[in-house]
Amino acid sequence: MSTPAAPLAPKPADSVFVHACRRDQPEDRVPVWFMRQAGRSLPEYKRVREGIPMLESCMRPELVAEITLQPVRRYGVDAAIFYSDIMVPLKAVGVDLDIVPGRGPVMGSPVRDEADLAALRPLQPDDVGYVTEAVQLLVAELGATPLIGFAGAPFTLASYLVEGGPSKDYARTKAMMVGRPDLWDRLCTALADIAGAFLEVQVGAGASAVQLFDSWAGSLSAADYARYAQPYSARVLQRVADRGVPRIHFGVGTGELLGSMGAAGADVVGVDWRIPLAEASRRIGPAYAVQGNLDPALLGAPWPVLAERVRDVVRSGAEAPGHVFNLGHGVPPDTDPAVLARVVELVQDEGPALRASVRERAGLVAAGHP
Repeated sequence: MSTPAAPLAPKPADSVFVHACRRDQPEDRVPVWFMRQAGRSLPEYKRVREGIPMLESCMRPELVAEITLQPVRRYGVDAAIFYSDIMVPLKAVGVDLDIVPGRGPVMGSPVRDEADLAALRPLQPDDVGYVTEAVQLLVAELGATPLIGFAGAPFTLASYLVEGGPSKDYARTKAMMVGRPDLWDRLCTALADIAGAFLEVQVGAGASAVQLFDSWAGSLSAADYARYAQPYSARVLQRVADRGVPRIHFGVGTGELLGSMGAAGADVVGVDWRIPLAEASRRIGPAYAVQGNLDPALLGAPWPVLAERVRDVVRSGAEAPGHVFNLGHGVPPDTDPAVLARVVELVQDEGPALRASVRERAGLVAAGHP
């Protein structure tokens, strides 16, 4: 009599997170993770990062793996986000930059003319061997929990390079964009290829999904986004289009851009807190899942108030064919980790019933809109 074969171990591709991204979300779970969950508010993160500059911390594979795993252990979230920074690939190709505490990325030599583009050589896998090593360590440790790789979108990267650092109005960036479209095209094409290669490295090492952050795209009008930003984000996402991993596209203040962001090649459109997820889904259509979108500022509100806002997000997300619960931006540094733990517990415990109730009333089916 033959021995029955042992059941196959679950894989990240079988996870509720990946299924939600693909719009075949099971009704018994709403996946949850948080942007900037790797670090920021965790005391264990502050301990292991003490005395280590940001960029250096991103280049130590074992440290990267530890920081990435910390919120998975503490919260039981449904996905891990790779600990890195959008500036890492630029640093890797030789751009003179640093991440200054309290300020952000600062360029040694801003990009203002053709000669400055020489700093942007193509990214080779060997330039970020520490990323490959860290992802491999994480995939081995995470098992069935998916790892999300990420990169910065060309417009956001360009804004730092052109401005020389963080900006409130992106005046130099927009002036180049509309006044020197030839230079802008060369800059953003180079950045798209660097970001795309960075995603390829992470997926090649085992990441189960990717997220493209266009943090500052919301500063653009819909017309300018479509002309000067979306084509380059599409170029990035195309680099991993045949890799079989979900692609998430996120920006802040992008309510008027959501359709274009989806059309750039996303499977999931990340939504900030400014519009309800149900409205976001109507704007982008049934071909996309949504991610978000609890206002991070509300994490300091009294728990009964916050809990009802969490439920509101789940109810609104239920009107989309797939919903990944998240914040509408990253975890603030002063967040109480115990509050995030309660949010995860609420979403995982109450989310299925909340989602099922909304979808039943709306006549929706599990795999998306009929």
